Amino acid sequence: MSSRNADVEARNGEHADTVVTCDSLVREYRRGSGGALFGSRDQPVVRALDGVSMSVSSGEIVGIQGPSGSGKSTLLHLLAALDTPTAGSLTVAGRNVTRLSERERARLRLDHVGLVFQRFHLLPALSARANVALPLIELGMPRRERRERATELLEAVGLSSRATHRPGQLSGGEQQRVAIARALSTEPDLLVADEPTGELDSETGRRVLDLFEELSDEHAVVVASHDAATIDVADRVVRLRDGRRQLADG
Repeated sequence: MSSRNADVEARNGEHADTVVTCDSLVREYRRGSGGALFGSRDQPVVRALDGVSMSVSSGEIVGIQGPSGSGKSTLLHLLAALDTPTAGSLTVAGRNVTRLSERERARLRLDHVGLVFQRFHLLPALSARANVALPLIELGMPRRERRERATELLEAVGLSSRATHRPGQLSGGEQQRVAIARALSTEPDLLVADEPTGELDSETGRRVLDLFEELSDEHAVVVASHDAATIDVADRVVRLRDGRRQLADG
């Protein structure tokens, strides 16, 4: 067992906070209905997730692995409270997601969840610092404090010299690090990343993965990817196939 895995196991065995608890999650929708369970009754029902249970604690990285169509993205959307399950229970940061309104789920994401997407989703007209500070506007943080927080985060991801650059002036790896800094701006309990290295070269991807390992000391991190190097940083791996969790998890 690596020293990192031993540390995680020790924390989990003592007093690590459980950030996510899923119990028998099911997500169904009607094919062709745009991902919702409504529409014509003659449209077939697709079960994207079928009875998935798992938990994630602060201080660990959990990898989500499986072929295309296995349910990885559906599971991430549920964990990030971007969607709600058809059946089963889901608790994130102590809140029962299945009982929250759309507005309450948006607040849960703002307060407790950081999202990192493969395609970054940075606003092209804003500087790196302004992109990082965006979620803090929603929190009502004063402008000076937003600027200080964003500057600190860019320094933490090695981009202090690029704070005033816009996304178009940054490399792919730099844009991804800005996206990670933005995800961390609200000090979330949970960081959810979907194919975070998918558009990066191997060297840049390795730097991003090193950053995730550093971040996991203070956050619960869930990473979904097809990439073996990305999954290798995980302390545990949840493998999905046809919406079901496979038994041989790492």
